[in-house]
Amino acid sequence: MKKYIPVSMLDLAIVTADSTIAETLQKTKANAQLCDELGFERFWLAEHHNMENVASSATSVLIGFIAGNTTRIRVGSGGIMLPNHAPLVIAEQFGTLESLYPGRIDLGLGRAPGTDGMTAMAIRPDFYEQSQKFPQNVTAIQKFFSDTNKYSKVRAFPGEGLEVPLWILGSSMDSASLAAAYGLPYAFAGHFAPKMMYEAFNFYRENFQPSSFLQEPKTMACVNAILGETDEEAAYLSTTMYQNFLNIVKNERKMMQPPVDSLEALMQEMHWPYVEDMTACSFVGSVETVLEDMKRFLAVTEVDEIMVTSQIYDQEKKQASIRMLKEVFDVINS
Repeated sequence: MKKYIPVSMLDLAIVTADSTIAETLQKTKANAQLCDELGFERFWLAEHHNMENVASSATSVLIGFIAGNTTRIRVGSGGIMLPNHAPLVIAEQFGTLESLYPGRIDLGLGRAPGTDGMTAMAIRPDFYEQSQKFPQNVTAIQKFFSDTNKYSKVRAFPGEGLEVPLWILGSSMDSASLAAAYGLPYAFAGHFAPKMMYEAFNFYRENFQPSSFLQEPKTMACVNAILGETDEEAAYLSTTMYQNFLNIVKNERKMMQPPVDSLEALMQEMHWPYVEDMTACSFVGSVETVLEDMKRFLAVTEVDEIMVTSQIYDQEKKQASIRMLKEVFDVINS
């Protein structure tokens, strides 16, 4: 039997140079509503801090806003950076979300701070210590959600007894090892750190331990996808994405920039290898081009789901790309 491959969206709520945070959040809502209408599986939001060009710092709040303005699609975190938070508080927040929007909330958990070191320490002075306790804190969240925690003195209300699916997110063998040992689904951050993707997926599958949450391995690859009416249009639109990654390499925090005819004037030769490494898992082109590239990727990785992020400057072009991406997966799943 042919495997059905769901497609989902990761929206980083990146603020464009011609927009405001308030306008960006409305665009994010519109993108979620379109994905909901088209039949996407999930719409996830990521936790970042001290970045004026990213509007998703209060991730749990934004998840509630998106879930409240959609009807069917699963909404969740890609992810909550757990060392920044007490497990009890996350269990309460996502227990509240699950109570409000039953059967539609996902909790993706990551170990990184989602920011720079100084900001991480401002969020939580013991961040480094908590990052080393990531496995124990995942266990703590599972306990707070469990029915058996009713015998404990510290309990999560709302949260206790609710089934909120946990995902382990990462870009290394450490995250693959943890997801496999805990019997949890595993999402790989191929949209910015694809280097270890194949090794991590293989290790996860080979070492997966069935659990009460999941009987068989479940993998999701997060990738970049920018589609246009032609390959040329998609390549032009993708220059925004490459500028964003260049800014990361140069440690320059700029708003999302409009596309340009050529990157040569912006990109020095020494920057290209770093940007190319970060964007190696990107699908850029027309429906026909991305369809063939995606088929090859799915055959090699054997992933169970695909999640995409699309760093496109113009909102209308971004929504057109989302529609074309759904066309790609309609063919793949036909």
